[in-house]
Amino acid sequence: MLAASDKFKGTLTAAQACAAIGHACWELGIDCTEMPMADGGEGTLAILGGPNRRTTVTGPLGDPVEAEWHLSNGVAVIEMARASGLALVGGAEGNDPVAASTQGTGELIDTALDFGARKIIVCLGGSATTDGGYGALRAISTPARLKAVEFLVACDVETLFVDAAGVFAPQKGASPAQVRLLRGRLERLAQLYGSEHGIDVTSIPGSGAAGGLAGGLAALGATLLPGFDIVAEETGFDEAVRAHDLVITGEGLLDATSFDGKVVGSVRDYAAEAGVPVRAVVGDIDPDTEPGDIASVNARSLTAEHGRDESINQTMRCIEETVTGLLRGFREGN
Repeated sequence: MLAASDKFKGTLTAAQACAAIGHACWELGIDCTEMPMADGGEGTLAILGGPNRRTTVTGPLGDPVEAEWHLSNGVAVIEMARASGLALVGGAEGNDPVAASTQGTGELIDTALDFGARKIIVCLGGSATTDGGYGALRAISTPARLKAVEFLVACDVETLFVDAAGVFAPQKGASPAQVRLLRGRLERLAQLYGSEHGIDVTSIPGSGAAGGLAGGLAALGATLLPGFDIVAEETGFDEAVRAHDLVITGEGLLDATSFDGKVVGSVRDYAAEAGVPVRAVVGDIDPDTEPGDIASVNARSLTAEHGRDESINQTMRCIEETVTGLLRGFREGN
């Protein structure tokens, strides 16, 4: 059995969720491989090796922050939220959505180049910014060095560059007037990137991720890919699925976005391709989720079965109990 869960946001890490699934398997004498997963957003760094470097960079509002990142065997993994994340400024209430900059993320990319990285993976999500990546681009001292490395951007959305203002900026504290200002700024940046780098970032799916940072990096030659696919490639997930007879995945809230590049839907798709059944254990299920999607992963809601309790220990116990029931049903052919 393969445990391939996402985090239960605000309660469990992906590793903790997989550990709970694994413990249920152990209790039943079932072999379990624990493979925590992520979709390219926050938490991806932990999946792709975890932090082993720390660099002082410029935070989203100009204050210095200690940003953790990973480098081994020439592969650098940078989680932009560690340098330019909304959590660093105390959430939307503490943010200045117009001034917030991705400069620190660019400084991390520059540092990775200085350390001789041959492959750079930038994970997006949780940003404070809607600067179109302009701050990051200005912070990379010699962008030409990026032509010599494999430069990948892990996106967990398909939002287009200019649309980033209307879709994400309100979540970062932007007023309607500021959204209009930010949209105009993204339109001007798109023209600038087109004239300076010869790339039309407005038409690239995912270019609006992290407030347009994805588009800015694409202008420097980065390849934008679904975050889950990058994680799957780096971890050997496809091979792992094919080596098991059941996959159990999970996340905190199952909703429509779960099947649009997120972990649960992606695990389902990989498992279906391999002909392997999949089950999902989730914290709760949004009532607007399509019944067909729910059925496609045989989703079980912890809230429905055990009530709402977001403590770590209780959530892990509930996962174990639910997975035990799932495994017994699987054995019986249900």
